[in-house]
Amino acid sequence: MTESDAAPTADAAATADFVQSLARGLAVIRTFDGEPAELSLAEVARRAEIPRAAARRFLRTLEQLGYVRATADARFLLTPRVLELGYGYLSSLSLPEIVQPHLDALSHQIGESVSVAVLDGDEIVYVARAAARRIMSVRITIGTRLPAFATSMGRVLLAALPEADAAAVLDASKLVAYTPRTRADRAAVIAEVDAVRDQGWAMVDGELEEGLRSIAVPLVTRSGATAALNVSTSTARGAAEDVRAELLPALQHTASLIETELRAARV
Repeated sequence: MTESDAAPTADAAATADFVQSLARGLAVIRTFDGEPAELSLAEVARRAEIPRAAARRFLRTLEQLGYVRATADARFLLTPRVLELGYGYLSSLSLPEIVQPHLDALSHQIGESVSVAVLDGDEIVYVARAAARRIMSVRITIGTRLPAFATSMGRVLLAALPEADAAAVLDASKLVAYTPRTRADRAAVIAEVDAVRDQGWAMVDGELEEGLRSIAVPLVTRSGATAALNVSTSTARGAAEDVRAELLPALQHTASLIETELRAARV
């Protein structure tokens, strides 16, 4: 099968302006999610869902452009130059700059990792983080993407959308059961998002990863856009209700401080 053998998506087929080779090149870059940092040609092809021959051409092109480096044992990894691709967005976004001191202070106060994320399609994207200690097997860094439906920040962000829009996001999501506790049924997720919309916060207990509990609240900017702030902790910290009673007020207070600063900065 050649690169042109694969059928374009329905959205792609609807417009002559869609450049499939560009889409596939970006898909190759997205296969590098840090777990592991180095990938073989076969792994890249499988993750990007493209033929090996196409994956090889994209990787060699990215290597010549300086975005990918090949190791001596024929594996590939991203170079720091790939950060250029997101610099324009991050440099125009004052949200990370404003929230970081607040995240550092809250993380120090409660002894847990604290993060801010925004919604992108059916995923959340981390834009700021203060890590206290590693409690997830998945390494979280700026730019990490996780499924919205199974995360506390994702549910807060879905709850901020009109109901029809939130339903559309879930329709486009792969509802995978990551653990026995994951709500992977569409109706159950919608019910949970509705509850989050009413109560103003979300708690996810062992749904994305066993042993991981997270609580999130919304961050509303002056423009009305919504980000999410969360704290992640281990289920070993105590009973869910006790942890919520302990951490949620601190999280909400920090969110209020950030929102005040965001309004002043007109973000």
